[in-house]
Amino acid sequence: MVDVLTEITIDRPIAAVAEYAANPDNAPEWYSNIQSAKWITPKPLVLGSQIAFNASFLGKELAYVYEIAEHVPGKKMRMKTANGPFPMETVYTWQALENGGTRMTLRNKGVPTGFSKMVSPFMSLMMKRANTKDLKKIKGILEN
Repeated sequence: MVDVLTEITIDRPIAAVAEYAANPDNAPEWYSNIQSAKWITPKPLVLGSQIAFNASFLGKELAYVYEIAEHVPGKKMRMKTANGPFPMETVYTWQALENGGTRMTLRNKGVPTGFSKMVSPFMSLMMKRANTKDLKKIKGILEN
């Protein structure tokens, strides 16, 4: 089991942070491992929307489809693998701060299979490192 939680404070209003982060079209801009995101279902983002991602992780090319399993605009979005190398779930949460900023959390959890299962302890560490880098990138994009 892989369960990685990262968080960051972004000096922007919650609406701006949540709107940007929840838009799959923006994922390749702030996720260093994601090369592309393609809508399978029509826009806009709703429960059940499916997006195909192409990414690379630990030197492997990955193609997977995420389905929106929960979406509370401005509060939380949960995506789960509908098709891909192993079952994974990604959850974003956003919390408004008193200073007008936003605390954003990014959580990835799943059960690696095959090759991924053998490297899962290493995978957690690498995911934590990648997620921290990605959150710093989204912070930089939104604060500038």
